[in-house]
Amino acid sequence: MLTCVIRYHIDPTKKAQFGEYARNWGQAIPRCGADLIGYYAPHEGSSTLAYGIYNVASLADYEAYRAKLANDPLGRENYEFAQKEKFLLREDRTFLTLASAPHGPDVSK
Repeated sequence: MLTCVIRYHIDPTKKAQFGEYARNWGQAIPRCGADLIGYYAPHEGSSTLAYGIYNVASLADYEAYRAKLANDPLGRENYEFAQKEKFLLREDRTFLTLASAPHGPDVSK
């Protein structure tokens, strides 16, 4: 399992537009095959950092998901919305694997 973490630098005066963008991905991402954990907007501290987080089984599954997303009507509309409104100043994507599992008490002792 891979977790994709997207770090966004957003225009702090356009937080409402980022919220709309996030809600749209909340519909399109699961429909296109990724397990959406969520989109997170600034609340306290930094007013410019936001995150999108989802899981995919593999990089091959990620590529298939991206192809579906590119053909999804809401996915295309959301991309165009971001381009038009210019609230995303920077976007960094990284793929992580869970290193802390299993969680909870160590039952082997």
